[in-house]
Amino acid sequence: MKLKAIKGTLTYENEDVELISSFQQRGYRTSPLLHINGKEVPIHLASKARPDQTLLTFLREVMGLTGSKLGCAEGGCGACTVMVSRYDTSVDKVLHYSVNACLMPILATDGFHVTTVEGVGTIRGDELHPIQEAMVDMHGSQCGFCTPGIVVAIYSLFANNPSQKYLEEHLDGNLCRCTGYRPIWDAAKSLCTDNDSITHGPCGTACRECPEREVCDMECNVADVAEEKKEDAPSKKEDTQSKKEGVPSTCCSSSVDKLSQYKDSFLKNPDAWLSQPDSMFPEKLMSPPSTPLMVVDRSFNKSGTWFKPTTLSQFLSLLHQFNGECKIVVGNTEVGIETKFKHSVIPRLIAPSQSIDSIFSISEENDHLRIGSCTPLSTIQHKCSEMLGGDFDRIAKPIHDMLRWFASTQIRNVACLGGNLATASPISDMNPMMACMNAKLIIASCNDEGVVIRRKVAVPDFFVSYRTVDLKPNELVEAIEVPKAAPLFEYIVPFKQARRREDDISIVTAGMRIILAPSDGAYTITECSIAFGGLAPKTIMAKETELFLKNKVLSMETFTAARKVLIKEVQLPDDVPGGQAQYRMTLASSFLHKFYYNVVEMVRSDLVKISENAETYSNFTNLPKAPIIDEKEQCAGDSFMDEVKPSIQGTQVFPTPKSYNGLESKNKEGSIAAGVLKAKKGKDEVGSPATHASGPLHCTGEALYTDDVPLPPGSLHASLIMATTCNTELLSIDSTISLETPGVIAVYTHKDIEQLGGNNILGPIMHDEFVFLPIGERVHFVGQVVGVCIAETLEASEAGARSTNVKYGKVVEKAIVSIEDAIEAQSFYEFARHKIDRSSPSIVTDGDEVFEVSGTFRCGGQEHFYLETNSTLAVPSDAGTDLTIYCSTQAVTKTQKYCASAANMHASKVVVRMKRMGGGFGGKETRNVFSSCAASVAAKLSGKPVRLTLGRDVDMALSGGRHAFIAKYKASVIVKKDQSVKLNSFNVKLYSNGGSAFDLSGPIMDRALFHVDGPYYWPQFHAEGVPAKTVQPPHTAFRGFGGPQGLAACEHVIDHLADACGIAGDVIRKQNMYSEGQSTPFGMIMGEQFAGKWNVPTMFEKLCNAVDYDSRCRAVEEFNAKHKYKKRGINILPTKFGIAFTAKYMNQGGALVHLYTDGTVLVSHGGTEMGQGLHTKVCQIVAQAFEIPLGDVYVNDTSSDKVANTIPTAASSSTDMYGMAALDACTQILKRLEPVRKKMSESASLKDIAEAAFFDRIDLSAHGFFALDNSRCGYDWNLEKPENFPDDAPQNSWKGHAFNYFTQGCAYTEVEIDVLTGNHKTLRSDVLVDVTVGRSINPALDIGQIEGAFIQGMGWSTMEELIYGDDDHTWVRPRGRMFTTGPGTYKIPAFNDVPETFNVSLMENVDNPFAVHSSKAIGEPPFFLGSSVYYAIKNAIKAARAEFNVDGYFEMAIPATSERIRMACTDEIVEECLASDKKTAASFQPKGSF
Repeated sequence: MKLKAIKGTLTYENEDVELISSFQQRGYRTSPLLHINGKEVPIHLASKARPDQTLLTFLREVMGLTGSKLGCAEGGCGACTVMVSRYDTSVDKVLHYSVNACLMPILATDGFHVTTVEGVGTIRGDELHPIQEAMVDMHGSQCGFCTPGIVVAIYSLFANNPSQKYLEEHLDGNLCRCTGYRPIWDAAKSLCTDNDSITHGPCGTACRECPEREVCDMECNVADVAEEKKEDAPSKKEDTQSKKEGVPSTCCSSSVDKLSQYKDSFLKNPDAWLSQPDSMFPEKLMSPPSTPLMVVDRSFNKSGTWFKPTTLSQFLSLLHQFNGECKIVVGNTEVGIETKFKHSVIPRLIAPSQSIDSIFSISEENDHLRIGSCTPLSTIQHKCSEMLGGDFDRIAKPIHDMLRWFASTQIRNVACLGGNLATASPISDMNPMMACMNAKLIIASCNDEGVVIRRKVAVPDFFVSYRTVDLKPNELVEAIEVPKAAPLFEYIVPFKQARRREDDISIVTAGMRIILAPSDGAYTITECSIAFGGLAPKTIMAKETELFLKNKVLSMETFTAARKVLIKEVQLPDDVPGGQAQYRMTLASSFLHKFYYNVVEMVRSDLVKISENAETYSNFTNLPKAPIIDEKEQCAGDSFMDEVKPSIQGTQVFPTPKSYNGLESKNKEGSIAAGVLKAKKGKDEVGSPATHASGPLHCTGEALYTDDVPLPPGSLHASLIMATTCNTELLSIDSTISLETPGVIAVYTHKDIEQLGGNNILGPIMHDEFVFLPIGERVHFVGQVVGVCIAETLEASEAGARSTNVKYGKVVEKAIVSIEDAIEAQSFYEFARHKIDRSSPSIVTDGDEVFEVSGTFRCGGQEHFYLETNSTLAVPSDAGTDLTIYCSTQAVTKTQKYCASAANMHASKVVVRMKRMGGGFGGKETRNVFSSCAASVAAKLSGKPVRLTLGRDVDMALSGGRHAFIAKYKASVIVKKDQSVKLNSFNVKLYSNGGSAFDLSGPIMDRALFHVDGPYYWPQFHAEGVPAKTVQPPHTAFRGFGGPQGLAACEHVIDHLADACGIAGDVIRKQNMYSEGQSTPFGMIMGEQFAGKWNVPTMFEKLCNAVDYDSRCRAVEEFNAKHKYKKRGINILPTKFGIAFTAKYMNQGGALVHLYTDGTVLVSHGGTEMGQGLHTKVCQIVAQAFEIPLGDVYVNDTSSDKVANTIPTAASSSTDMYGMAALDACTQILKRLEPVRKKMSESASLKDIAEAAFFDRIDLSAHGFFALDNSRCGYDWNLEKPENFPDDAPQNSWKGHAFNYFTQGCAYTEVEIDVLTGNHKTLRSDVLVDVTVGRSINPALDIGQIEGAFIQGMGWSTMEELIYGDDDHTWVRPRGRMFTTGPGTYKIPAFNDVPETFNVSLMENVDNPFAVHSSKAIGEPPFFLGSSVYYAIKNAIKAARAEFNVDGYFEMAIPATSERIRMACTDEIVEECLASDKKTAASFQPKGSF
């Protein structure tokens, strides 16, 4: 392609332009036929579709449909989900399926119908679809960014099969970081047409109809029996006062309740809305184009040419004509990644039409199953499901079971088996399956005359080397032939283990096949095929193991010996790419071990089958019995792969909605103002479980986020120029080539900021960062921003940024990446080192025994993974003298301050506006600032609006996350004569990985120190903490702000002490919780007038009783005694979390309230809405104050020109501060209205009063302000003890009062682990929080926060693992680079990971006089309770270790990944793979980045 100018526009001359005429003569069209939301796309818009353009880009940029979101650009989050529909002539019906619009090419929808969330329903005219209404009603959205994709995913599933089982099986391609998924499950299942409100077990039988109901001990039945008893029993949920008032003290809502919510509305006539996808389908597409398509791109995007052949001969002739200069695209799940992340330029893309039957069909032949290479995986899965129980059952079932867990529904709907084979991924799930089944590939091509030539290749021979296959450039994999298995004694089993069950690539995957023959009283292995993925650069056959097994007798002895052969055959070097060498070898051996148990079980089934069908199998007589397996070991063959996916359910209990007085009652003027409105009071708005104010907008995709804001004319797009190495000098930046890129306008670096007169320095506390790294400075971390490229299009700006030539000096020192590196090099932020000391005398009497322990605890970092990445739109006006910044930020004022500074402007001329965020979790408190500054500088210099939205990979690599921690400790406990236990001493040193700049690392370490005592009293206490300085990106605030890391260290020590003294950890916890009047090591007294009521001991006891803890302990012990390779563990975990900013000045907030003459109210306040429902709660407080309906109060956005000098929305304190500030403003207005009100009748409405006041010239606006009392916040670490300080006051209390109060809670969790793989599932979690202790402003939002925080904490402690290039991961280059930069490598919990039973209760009948309406903060405190899953897993591992004679303490870092679980179980397979003795194996520690 050549560059040329045409009428002043730079374009690329695509040589295929010359071919258009010849292809038209061959019947090719040159314009696509596109239909979106029931309408045909006009030709002038359809003609803008480019070959390499995604459907998502076309929808958002060309069609202006911004409901579908860009979350990751790799099909891993589902935020972009849309539905594609096509008419299938073979079945005479319209087929509907969900796809990832971020991967699907727009031209692939030629002749199809696309439905986006805007086409599902709209708030205009109140035309919400039932799915959208259910999501709103059941609180299924919080930040709302992921919601449109989830709505469309559910809509697509309902279009195919509106049953609960189908939904639970296929809702697997979307992620949500806010809700915890339970309310989404409830919303979706409430509309299922088979929904009967009856509990069904994994067996598929309704529990209440089960003939074994009285003896069945499955969790579902036990819970349902208890539920049935509750239904039959009279209600006992009323306290004395409630009985007097005739109102129950608590409200209870369960998933079962919700299933019946729409029985009398939407479910009365479901066809009315279920038929919508069919009725929307355009009539024109019932006869889709039958002619092929050719689209030639001539823009500077270099997106080449698109071909859509409609016959096999056309397809093969294109491959022949463009030999090697084209790529086949079916699902684009591989090519899309190549073009986006590897920046591949592909001259031609060939996307075959569904009309080519030989590559899109499945057929059952005499001796094999024929699968067309381009058949979507979901179609294969569906067809195999139909074959179960038939002649092809033995090959259909393993294929079906593997495909259930292959990627996501959205991916399976478009990805094909041929593409999977041709791309030859070494960790493909299906390739080992096909290899072990001896599948053959039919490879087709054509010669010069167009004659089709075919050849066959066995799948194992197809894979030549890494990503290389036996396929010539002009050849096509036409079909796959899978041999039919024998009806008896031939068995095929799939295996897979990943970091997460759903939508995750495998760590190791395998397919194993065996053929047996009865011989001499046993079964002889006549044939065996074992294929693996994840153990080599390509799919491999374990040939030596196969050879060893052949002609051997089927027995445990045979397979035990085979394991040793296999281990030698699959040896991996310690630094193997991908890491986890020991685990991967262990998995391979464990799969073989599992295979034996599976085979024996299937032999038993065949013997039963033969005995029951003796005439059919008359040739089989006197068969030997199957090998005997100990009943305890039978669970070894179990796998999640063929289990029914769980039905997630839960119960939510909260106090009866009612408004209560809190901190505001101390305001005398408030009580005066409260008497202004004397009309009969309606319902309380405070305390009501109102839905999120933006819920309807979330669910229809009409909620605008920063990247959705329409661009002003002339707007430019920006891309960051980032360092590709670290720990070396930045020598030069050359933008010559960048500026030659068509569409690029400019490249700006630190020199441009200097010329502008701006300040290039950043940093929220220490000014140790740059907007753009200056030449001559050391590069602090991989990805550090050195400049920004702006261009007319996003593609041009990205190309310009990539082509900027940046040169670096030589790396002369080993980069400090980990905490251990920093300790060795003494690389710390020393000025932030703080200590807490408390010394109380120990009382040790005769007969007492003191147990001491010491050790190290590690917990990893965590990525925020907010679904909306950092985004900024900077718009200059008035000749560049003003700047309006639309930004996704938690810190409006901080963003304003630094953008003004960088652009050399007064803060008064920079307005930052924040409507809503698609999640924040602390990640946008400081780390949005660098990108906002880059956009602002570019806008100032160019004089044009500039948008900068970070890609997911860039956001993750640059923005930092939760700090990794290491705790080194010594502790002791005293066991008394009566076996009571007292904690004695705790000495701990905390180290955090602060990264390359200070950011908020100091305050985060401080909060860790404030929480490392846990909810326990330690008489002798010494804690010291310091952040380490490394070359990781600057780490920052994350939900909990260091508190969870401190709490986790404490709980680890409790467990260690329990192992040392032989007394259960739960006993130690219960006996050593703070008592009223005791003080924390930092001087806060537990008690109502000091820190609020201390509820943890009561809550702990209450939760134990509620879950019948003792019985559950016994049940778990019984289960573990009966199962060798499955173990269960339970844990009950208490927590306390301090509420307030420890920096005193930050405990303030402002609000602006306008009362309009129609009686409605507009509120502006300094807090930002990120999904937590802050605006909704503030509106409820204001509505309560004015005694008006909630719908009459509105918050527009958070803007620096409405409420100035704001504090970041953080520390869970926003409702406390902005609720009080808004109430203060309401009080001022109400006080002014008092004289007017006295002149009017008692029936006068607020509208009447406001109109009268306006004509009396009374101000109806007020600015409210709140600052937390000086005595209840602030802590000065350096303050010495005053000479006259009372001796009886708590130690360290002279330094201040760290927190206003504590939010407290407890969680019970039960888990089950697979000892052989490390897979785990959470069976149940019960959470009790005193979050609002009966005084919730909005219990529904609070429960949503609890569930979301719990799942996020569960993710941190079990599966979310960050990996950097460090000593443990030398295969990551360069050193210091983050490897986990997207959903493909970093796994957050998915729909299937939620506790199967998830109950949340808010404690009732306790006041909190220190916050508005007696409420409590909720955003962060429940996060740590999610780690109860981790501690339950530890207890399950402990049971496994005991099974294998390994007792006592063991160290296990957070997160408890499948690798850590498996390797910690220390069975004989782990010993074999580590080639070590039991003691060495028991102390093995998998690698990690800390």
